[in-house]
Amino acid sequence: MKRQDALDYHAKGRPGKIAVVPTKPLGNQRDLALAYSPGVAEPCLDIQKTPEDAYRYTAKGNLVAVVTNGTAVLGLGNIGALAGKPVMEGKGNLFKTFADIDVFDLEVGSEDPKDVVKFCQLLEPTVGGINLEDIKAPDCFYVEEELRKTLKIPVFHDDQHGTAIISGAALLNAVEVVGKDLAKIRVVFSGAGAAAISTAEHYIRLGVTREHIIMCDREGVIYEGRPTKHMDPYKARFAGKFTQRTLAEALEGADVFVGLSAAGAVTGEMVKKMADKPIIFALANPVPEILPHEVRAVRSDAIIATGRSDYANQINNVLCFPFIFRGALDVRATTINEEMKMAATRALAALAKEDVPDAVSQLYGLKSVKFGPEYLIPFPFDPRVLLWVAPAVAWAAIASGVANHVFDHDDYREQLEGRLGRARGIMRGIMNRAHHDPKRVVFPEGEDLKIIRAAQILVDEGIAQPVLLGREGTIRELAEAGGVPLTGIRIEDPATSKQRDRYAQYLWQLRQRKGLSLAEAHQRLYKGIYFGSVMVAVGDADAIVGGLGKHYPETIRPALEVIGAHPNVGLASGLYMLVFDKHVIFCGDTTVNIEPKAEQLAQIAISAAGLVTNFGQIPKVAMLSFSNFGSVKHPEAEKMARAVQILRERRPELVVDGEMQADTAFSPEILASRYPFSKLKEEANVLIFPNLSAGNIAYKLLAKLGGATAIGPILVGMAHPVHVLEQGADVQEIVNMAAVAVIDAQWRVRGNGKARVSGESAEAAFAETN
Repeated sequence: MKRQDALDYHAKGRPGKIAVVPTKPLGNQRDLALAYSPGVAEPCLDIQKTPEDAYRYTAKGNLVAVVTNGTAVLGLGNIGALAGKPVMEGKGNLFKTFADIDVFDLEVGSEDPKDVVKFCQLLEPTVGGINLEDIKAPDCFYVEEELRKTLKIPVFHDDQHGTAIISGAALLNAVEVVGKDLAKIRVVFSGAGAAAISTAEHYIRLGVTREHIIMCDREGVIYEGRPTKHMDPYKARFAGKFTQRTLAEALEGADVFVGLSAAGAVTGEMVKKMADKPIIFALANPVPEILPHEVRAVRSDAIIATGRSDYANQINNVLCFPFIFRGALDVRATTINEEMKMAATRALAALAKEDVPDAVSQLYGLKSVKFGPEYLIPFPFDPRVLLWVAPAVAWAAIASGVANHVFDHDDYREQLEGRLGRARGIMRGIMNRAHHDPKRVVFPEGEDLKIIRAAQILVDEGIAQPVLLGREGTIRELAEAGGVPLTGIRIEDPATSKQRDRYAQYLWQLRQRKGLSLAEAHQRLYKGIYFGSVMVAVGDADAIVGGLGKHYPETIRPALEVIGAHPNVGLASGLYMLVFDKHVIFCGDTTVNIEPKAEQLAQIAISAAGLVTNFGQIPKVAMLSFSNFGSVKHPEAEKMARAVQILRERRPELVVDGEMQADTAFSPEILASRYPFSKLKEEANVLIFPNLSAGNIAYKLLAKLGGATAIGPILVGMAHPVHVLEQGADVQEIVNMAAVAVIDAQWRVRGNGKARVSGESAEAAFAETN
């Protein structure tokens, strides 16, 4: 990385990396009166009467102070408070990005630890927690200890505890991989600063024997009776009756090396003399004590971790502090105790043993990732870390009696998913609904490892009962090679299935007057998409999800031939759900109908409204055009206006209007001032486009340039649930679409289990169930 690149990054646009963003409107005199005088007096008086109300009326409950005096900034040393500010802003960025926590970075202009203590004590009314950062040892120990004794908000020195918590998780998994006993391993530390001492103490709580830890500083081994020149009470805890005097001597026969010192502190010769299957955590940054290739040159049996992202097993503090504080803040913990730290360690260790989503693996340029020597701890950008660590920390706080707020576990998980982005929150709701009544979902591309992995997740989470189509031997070979258990997954081979004759008869009777012979019906059933579609049509499966690696028409055409549109709808259409930071919109038709007529556009809108209703939102439909309510006389605009008239006749209760331009659909001000007659008063959340070109282009531009998360295509209007995957969909996208298919199947079933085939449209039936 070039120096100038780093400087440009910080200077570009608004200087720095953070800003304060208002969370309430301030656009008129009334807003001003509410936000400040006189309205602000009301919450002030309530807080004076009931201090806990500060968490209700202010940002205190989601606000952390990142405090430093700049005496030990990264590897730069004592550069002063002001020079450390870019680091603290960066810390704030990480808090917000990974855990949605707001931060004030506060640089204290004093090297006296008592000043830092007093400063933080005075902050208690302002923030929900304090993250101490880059304060030299042993001052950092004194500061944290004093604050923990005097404050009733969580205080956490990340330099001490972050490395301890994360490397502790890596150690738990490393000793499991090599088959060693925590109580018997010998551990050597290079470095005896805040991080090393805290990490060693954490290892002891995990089960490492104190007498088996040798700690080295710049003078060599810390031993009983060593001269006191570079000693302090914290190092003295590890002054054992050792005969070794140098790091090299200490490493002879050692099982674990933990480097928290400087580049090049360890050589290949030292590593060569370690015990069998040595565990090496070389954590100095930016250059570790010994590089992984140097270790491999002398010990092929070693397990290696560093602090760098370009090597396997990155031990990075970002895996800890955002999530520790998220859990602590959400239960209003009065401290961060050892139980909470231990819970974080064990949650990280457990998560590493779970399957890694494709999206996470691909982010790191990897095809697949499995628990083992090259993957001991989760990746920093794995979004599941928040969902595992924060609840573990929160419940540890509750169990240990330091929490002031208790919540429902499932509700909390959904709340956390919402913080990751509204797309995940919405999908979690879909997953939960699917879990209550899982349906049989058939996958035509069963011989694809992504499909197999997705099927395993669907079974594990109780979302669906997957049926994989393909050659059983091939599927089992792929599953074994990929380490995927097939328990609970049904495999059906279209070539050898006992249902072939029955399915061929059904397909032939369905298509015999469209030129299909019985022999051709048998032949088509070798294709998974035909076989699966017939399965759904005859009731042997509830939904089909296909199209991975295929062009859209290759999947939708067979499904339309076999299953077709619902007789009371008469039209299938494709929708995309686009999720932005502040709102969600549904776009249609984006995949099926090229030049729909007014009647078809009306049906597309009805189908979309039904889907939106069942996703827990009130549909507000805008029929889009280049014209606003007749401003341009053109057949295309008139078509959209005619579609609105049809909708008013068929669904008078539906909030819909048009034709209108896209900006009008998202501007209540324009609607109120220029078109007060419009039935649409708020921002639209359903956009219906005049043709497939407009819809397809718009959703792709919004997804790529607008930063939206696209979920789809969601196929509506079919006689039975049919959903199509995008080419190259990853495992999580397959799981998402399967969950949508399960809910689709649930919508079509009454209490007696029979499909809805009455005179009402499928979409109207959907709305009725909500």
